[in-house]
Amino acid sequence: MIRYMLLGLVQGFTEFLPVSSSGHLVLAEHLLNLDPPGVLLETMLHWGTLAAVLIVFRQDIVSLLKSLRGKGRVEQRKEVGFLIVGTVPVVAVGLLLRETIQSAFSSLIGVGIGLLITATLLAVSYLARRRARRAVIHFPDAVAIGLAQAIAVFPGISRSGTTISVGTLTGLTAAQAARFSFLLAIPALFGAGLLHLPEAVQSLGTQNGAGILLGAACAFGSGWLALRSALALIARGRFWIFAVYCALVGGATIVWSVL
Repeated sequence: MIRYMLLGLVQGFTEFLPVSSSGHLVLAEHLLNLDPPGVLLETMLHWGTLAAVLIVFRQDIVSLLKSLRGKGRVEQRKEVGFLIVGTVPVVAVGLLLRETIQSAFSSLIGVGIGLLITATLLAVSYLARRRARRAVIHFPDAVAIGLAQAIAVFPGISRSGTTISVGTLTGLTAAQAARFSFLLAIPALFGAGLLHLPEAVQSLGTQNGAGILLGAACAFGSGWLALRSALALIARGRFWIFAVYCALVGGATIVWSVL
């Protein structure tokens, strides 16, 4: 049961903080000698963190859904379209490069390089923050952020860190970039679970149901806390601290992998 709890906590805490949940799951497997989560547990961990986003952004989601019925502003309907546009690249990469992505999870040095990439993006976006004043998202922003999310399918490259950084570099305020990034996480997390669902269903009879539910619950609780913390740090302009963290962990991981 401890294994399920640890994997759930790692997934939840690192999904929304810009430190790469996939990279930390790989590190946890090596450092703690944990077995890989398996397709059913992986699906439930993704959907546990998905539930956290749905709760934190429930008002935004309801407002966007209402806009599709003609009860919202044009800007809201445009944003729904931008979320669809931003989701297309990660779907394409996930389907076309599935085997390549899966093989990347066996490379510690790849995780270390990914974390250094995340650190660089966070640092660059922090330096460019004063020019990021736009609160309205445009089509090119959605494309750029969507491409950033697609790159972040590789372990070590943080989805939230990459998308928020790229959003800031396009000129969006950190708060608006973060809002769009976390809303964009909804189809990404749902799709990540859905991708493994057929295999997960086949393995139902061989899995520890209570352990999987515990892992999902831990992913939800820690994900909710991490998401609220990320939003607070962004509001205070302190998101840059994760650049230092990712640089240190990334460098240590590369050294560890070559020793």
